[in-house]
Amino acid sequence: MEVLLAYKGGVVFVWLLLLFVLERLFPASSLAERSLWVDKYFPIRVRRNISLWCCNLLLSPLVVIPLTVWATSHVVGWRPTVLSGGFGTIIDVIMLDCLIYWWHRLNHEIPLLWRFHEIHHLDMNLDTTSALRFHFGEVVISAMVRVLAIVLFDIPLISVIIFEAILLIATIFHHSNIRLVNGLEKALSMIIVTPEIHWVHHHALRRDTDSNYGTVFSFWDKIFRSRSDTKRTLNMKIGVEGARDKSLLQLFLKPFMMRKD
Repeated sequence: MEVLLAYKGGVVFVWLLLLFVLERLFPASSLAERSLWVDKYFPIRVRRNISLWCCNLLLSPLVVIPLTVWATSHVVGWRPTVLSGGFGTIIDVIMLDCLIYWWHRLNHEIPLLWRFHEIHHLDMNLDTTSALRFHFGEVVISAMVRVLAIVLFDIPLISVIIFEAILLIATIFHHSNIRLVNGLEKALSMIIVTPEIHWVHHHALRRDTDSNYGTVFSFWDKIFRSRSDTKRTLNMKIGVEGARDKSLLQLFLKPFMMRKD
């Protein structure tokens, strides 16, 4: 497990670094906020996103990994032999992605869950670091819900680790600001979620925010009728309708604050 986790972390970090550099060399839209180098490539929002990520990195060995290991050792035990090996892993990845689709959708539809997930959507620009921006409360709740899914569906640890690697790679990619060839992106979007699809999900218009929930595979939104008809434009407003981004401390506290409405 330790070797697999090390490989997963290494692959995801290299992918993140690669896309972080490429989106600054070949951006789809300009995210530069000031002329200084540090503010051009590492503006305050990027530093804020990385800070939230660091907090969640600390939670991983303390909460996420122990819960996952416990769950995979307490599965129901109904898994047939046909679901072993590579074929079983493929089925697990597809099933887990479907579950992530519905969990993502519930985070938008259930007010308590939205309190935490909104922190991710308050980012008013998108790039690879947006994929790292999640409130620690959402990470903990998601880890606990995943325990239930792993136990009920008898999912082995190897499948969970492989899916997490795919999930992180996909999430970094579809949040990225990298400029892609139109034909390539159109072809990819037939199977996987691309920036063109996911940027609409971050459009600061609630009907678009509540659509395009897919994470890895793009066909779930078509199957479950949640695909938006809106086409991405590079000047579309990103964020939460009627709201602005907050300071790091405010982002930590916001889900626990009383709502005026």
